[in-house]
Amino acid sequence: MKNNPPLKGIKVLDLTQAMAGPMATMLLGDLGAEIIKIEPPTGDQSRSWAPPSINGISAYFLSVNRNKRSLSLDLKEPKGLEILKKLVSEADILIENFRPGTMNRLGLSYEVAKGLNPGLIYCSLSGYGQDGPQKDWPGYDLTVLASSGLLSLNGEEGRTPIKFGVPIADIVSGLFANNAILGALYERTGSSEGQYIDMSMLDANFLILTHQTFNYFATGKNPRKLGSAHSSIAPYQVFKTGDGFIAIAVGTEKLWKVFCSSIGRDDLTNNELYSENILRVKNRDMLVEELEKTFSKNTTSMLLQNLLKAGIPAAPINTVEEVVKSPQIKARGMVSSMETPYGKIPVTGTAFKMSRTPGKVTKAPPLLGEDTAAILTELGYDAEEIESLEKAGVIKRPTPQ
Repeated sequence: MKNNPPLKGIKVLDLTQAMAGPMATMLLGDLGAEIIKIEPPTGDQSRSWAPPSINGISAYFLSVNRNKRSLSLDLKEPKGLEILKKLVSEADILIENFRPGTMNRLGLSYEVAKGLNPGLIYCSLSGYGQDGPQKDWPGYDLTVLASSGLLSLNGEEGRTPIKFGVPIADIVSGLFANNAILGALYERTGSSEGQYIDMSMLDANFLILTHQTFNYFATGKNPRKLGSAHSSIAPYQVFKTGDGFIAIAVGTEKLWKVFCSSIGRDDLTNNELYSENILRVKNRDMLVEELEKTFSKNTTSMLLQNLLKAGIPAAPINTVEEVVKSPQIKARGMVSSMETPYGKIPVTGTAFKMSRTPGKVTKAPPLLGEDTAAILTELGYDAEEIESLEKAGVIKRPTPQ
């Protein structure tokens, strides 16, 4: 018996751009939902975020827009809104990331959408939420990182805060939105009713402060920037070696003793400065200096081999090239390639490894408006009507490659 994807039959209208919303909908698509990406005639803003490009398509756009169909639609045109309303009437989920109030001005607030489809799950993903004194602030990854407190923790003491190398605030927000949508979808199986989701990037990223928020509650003091170090565990950070760097995480007292033995430093085990974690955290700077004296006499690969053999959590600092080519990523099927209308491209795999209904990558990121004609045909528009809509600028179909 063939198993269907977990979200087969679920239709999602994706009115999002950039990273947070597209990440959420891509994951729903990996699980089998039909994703209709509704883009303005100019396309998702990330289509222009280049270089670099792959076969003429922005690498940024490619990263989070697989498993989607593209409908290019001008929602400011009455006929464009009419098409969207027809789609809403048969959809399960709508997700948008416009500024608060934009959907109301376009004529498709949640109340209007609910009137068309009481079972619709409608998610608004914004920088700061739909209410509060900062609701109208524009929200991008960097500004949300800053306002959430996360940026204040990243980097080294006395130096400029450092943004993470990927838009982590966007990604976290997409994951939270995804969870909320799946929760609402499950609840609907019992109630048959949809609901409105007000997903704030600030709320989501405030929550991932986790223990740092409670460190503040406990002490009344702002947590320090510690570089790669952990605020409550030592040794737990990146260390210099004789030829590079290594990440080491010693999370228990048992591991501490094994760790000291594995690096030939049994003398540290009972040292009164380092005999328990609370002391190692207090005397972290001295401990790091002591450990790096030993590490400087070893190569990264030699240290890694000894530490892993002893069961100590450790890892090299892989470059993107190294992780893409790593045997573990290869074994997990996390990199492959796909033929597309614009040529062969590399694709990343799905993290949904499930025994009966695993996630799948079935469709490449689409050209702008690639599926416009097909979607309108499914809605009942004939070829003449579609051509008329295109001439009026309501829709856009892709230029042949």
